[in-house]
Amino acid sequence: MKMSGFELPRSAIIVLDRLQTDGPMTPKDISKKVDLAPRTVSFALRRLMGENLCRKIPNLHDMRQPLYLINLEKARELRMKYEHVFRLVLM
Repeated sequence: MKMSGFELPRSAIIVLDRLQTDGPMTPKDISKKVDLAPRTVSFALRRLMGENLCRKIPNLHDMRQPLYLINLEKARELRMKYEHVFRLVLM
């Protein structure tokens, strides 16, 4: 979605919403929950990290699968500013 100088693909909005709802998750878990291809989830996570909306943290249960954690403050700010876009994408 193009938002006046800020671009975020639909998949990134879906992933961001799921992380905000369910907390830190692995890409594999995200892929299963939102029914998106693993490659699409990886792309979305790279975009979110590029915008400092999430970060990778170690998964102490399985070091091969990192967890992704959102920047809660920045995500809330973004959601408030673009609530209408979130509603359209998440319907």
